[in-house]
Amino acid sequence: MVFEIPEPYQWDETFEVFYEKLDEEHKGLFKGIKDLSDSPACSETLEKLVKLIEDHFTDEEEMMKSKSYEDLDSHKKIHSDFVETLKGVKAPVSEENIKMAKEWLVNHIKGTDFKYKGKL
Repeated sequence: MVFEIPEPYQWDETFEVFYEKLDEEHKGLFKGIKDLSDSPACSETLEKLVKLIEDHFTDEEEMMKSKSYEDLDSHKKIHSDFVETLKGVKAPVSEENIKMAKEWLVNHIKGTDFKYKGKL
């Protein structure tokens, strides 16, 4: 399923997973992608986004591991694939890559992260 990309591109309650730390981190990821779309030529902004994403994925996966979340392995694979894709992107970041990141985050939260609601 493909979900609508919000305009303006920002987190809202429809993305809530009901784990405060993860929701706050998701807000930061939206902001990081928005910042990159505002400054696609800035390699520092891209590096900051990659770091935010890696840190968030680590936190999320640790929560999953601590609760023996059944889909941890497949979720980690999805995360690592996205990180690899992002690490292949260089500044200036194309509109196509920014669109990909926006779509990926929206669809990942609503299509994949929502599966762990109430399980962590």
